[in-house]
Parts: sequence; structure tokens; C-alpha cells
Amino acid sequence: MPSIPYRLVRFDDEPFAIDPVEFDRGIAEIARYWTEIDDDLADTDPDRAARIREDRLRIAKFDYARTAYWHDPESIDAICDMPYLPDGGYDAEAGESRGHLLDLYLPHSAMVRGGATLPVFIDIHGGGFTYGYKELNRNFNMHLAALGFAVFSLNYRPAPQTDLRGQLADVQNALAWIRDHADDWPISPHNIFLTGDSAGGALAWYTLLIERNPDAAQAFGIASPSGLPIAGAALVSGVFDLTERPDVPSARTQLEQTVGREFFDGLDGAMPLAPFSAAAQTALPPLYLLTSSDDFIQAETLGLATALACAGRDFELHDVKVAPTETLGHVFSVCMSWLPESQRALQQIHDFAYRNCR
Repeated sequence: MPSIPYRLVRFDDEPFAIDPVEFDRGIAEIARYWTEIDDDLADTDPDRAARIREDRLRIAKFDYARTAYWHDPESIDAICDMPYLPDGGYDAEAGESRGHLLDLYLPHSAMVRGGATLPVFIDIHGGGFTYGYKELNRNFNMHLAALGFAVFSLNYRPAPQTDLRGQLADVQNALAWIRDHADDWPISPHNIFLTGDSAGGALAWYTLLIERNPDAAQAFGIASPSGLPIAGAALVSGVFDLTERPDVPSARTQLEQTVGREFFDGLDGAMPLAPFSAAAQTALPPLYLLTSSDDFIQAETLGLATALACAGRDFELHDVKVAPTETLGHVFSVCMSWLPESQRALQQIHDFAYRNCR
């Protein structure tokens, strides 16, 4: 099997005109452009594999409707599928891992001008830790790049291919690759920002802790953090409190129903999972937080904001109030970047980053 990327295709008819069984079968094939569906589930417990596949298909149906709006701005260059580890690639039978690839999007004018001044965002996509690849966020990242950034978009191995520690190790390997190859591109070596949405927001948050707090790095099994000079982060509708709370409903409990308890192996009681202790014990860079009143995990962002405020950290909170007659929902700025509310959020992220450049 050649090591080539999947290509985005669409149904000839609208979904409502297609037989439901055929629609599910078609979505499973089409969505491979931006996520795993079942190709990585053969060695997984059958019940768990069924839950993961069902969850992936459920989300893919929502995302498919949005693919009609995905487009690349003409002014942006895309350098795609660069392996940040030697096994990065699409041929699983040959031992390659799609989870070890990254893209770079940057304004064409930056390539023409040269220099080393263009601010950088490193994006970590969401998907409940088990869904999605970098292609899921390409539309968002392309439009972020059009505002005057170089944007690295990372893959990481989704569960059940690895656990939370493994995903954070993937992110660290990607950051180390960017550190070692920064001179290859016309980008700033010090105006570097993280962004992530949903589960990617969690991975971005924990990556900040790993980079800034040796105890967090040790808890997550990271012996040598990348050392990238991260100047700030934009966290969109993230899940930030992954402490185990058997007595009350929690994000951890909901996630374990899909990814399994083993996804959090070795982390019970670890400081990084609790926002209040992590914020108090870590010298954090400035943070931009975004959620909305109809985000099903709005409380996660508000909880992190409270922890940051109690610790006296530098942050700004944007909680969009949604009218009863409208819908934004979870990670609206990433999934539907063409909306006016999303355009405002993109401009806010631009302004936040440029204020914190030096």
C-alpha cells in the first residue's frame, strides 16, 4: 500500500436523501480524510472498540455537514505531512504512524519576504482523545494563518493507539521537531504560541505545565521537555479537570466510558490533572480562553478561569452569550470558522498573540 494521504470527497446527494445504512457506510469511508474510524481497532476489546467506533461515526456525521464550507485561502502556502518522528506516514502495514505527521501553513508573503519574524501558532486538534487528525482543523488553521501567523498543525496518536501520556509524548516530539527545524522557515524563534480545542485544549494546557513545571513533566513521564519558548496559549472549549471523582459526574467519568480507564493509567492523584493546584504551582504565560453559553463543557473553561484568577495569572476569558434562537455549540470557532462569532474569535486570538509578541 503506498504511503499517500486520504483525499476529501463528498456524497453526490444530500445526506437526508441517502439510505441511513448507506450513509453510515459512506461516512466511515469519507471521514478517513480527517479521522480514524475503525482501522486501528482490530486489537481492541470488542465492546470498547464498538463504543469508540460509534462515537467516531457520531461526530463524523456532524463534521461532514461542515466540509462543504472548508476552503483554503489563496494567500496561504501549505507544507503537508512532514514526519516529526521517523515512522510518520500513512502505511500502517509497513509500521508507519499517521499520528506522527504535521503540517505547516503560512502566508505566501512570508516566503517571499524571508526573515525570521512571523509569529507562530502550534495547533493541537480536539476529538475526545480518540477522534480526528490535523485535517479536521485545517480550515481553522488556514484562516488563522491568513491573519499573519505560521501555523503548525499536529497529529498525535488517538486512543486506543496510546494513552494520555503517549499523546503528550507525541506533542513533545512534535515540539522538539519544530524547535530543531525552525530555521528552515521564515518564522520567529521566540513568538511561539500554543492553541488547542476540546481534548486538544487539554493537551495544550498539559503541555504548558510540562514545559513550565518539572513536577508536571515527571508526572506525565516526560524526561526532557522541548524547551520551546512558549509565549502564550489560546485554549478553546477545553477539558481541563481530569481528576477522578467517583462521587459526582465529571469529564473524566464520561471520557472513561469511551477511552477506558487505562487511558489515565499512572496519573491518579497527579497534580497536573487538577487546575487549581496546577495554576498555583506553575509560572504560566498569558492565556486566552474561549467558550460559549451553549458549550456542553462550558464549566471546564470557567473552572480554569477561576483557578487562574485565584493564582493571579495573566489571562482573558471570552464566554460568548448565545441567544435562545441561535446555536454556536462546542468549539464553534474551530468547527465553523466562517461564522461572524468565529471571525471575531479569530481576530481576538490574533490581537492576543500580537500583544504578547516581543
